[in-house]
Amino acid sequence: MDRCPWAKTDLYVQYHDTEWSVPVHDDRLLFEILILEGAQAGLSWETILNKRENYRQAFDRFEPAIVAKYGEKKRKSLLPSMARKSARACCWMPASSATD
Repeated sequence: MDRCPWAKTDLYVQYHDTEWSVPVHDDRLLFEILILEGAQAGLSWETILNKRENYRQAFDRFEPAIVAKYGEKKRKSLLPSMARKSARACCWMPASSATD
């Protein structure tokens, strides 16, 4: 299989071969990608992929209906696990209710 030059580590190879440029039509997975992309700002994608399972646990497997119901306490509890800037970290809140 031909791979992009950036797919050098095992994690990147797996991501490249199974997800990169694969169309996504599942709302839950689209929401996951949206959150991860927002968290990635200023970080390497490999860093986010390494923490992906932690994000899945923190965000209830990225179920939009559940995340949309998060209260202030839950949102604040997620900030330390998100990107360094809280403004970036909160970008996911409006998106979670947009999938209804």
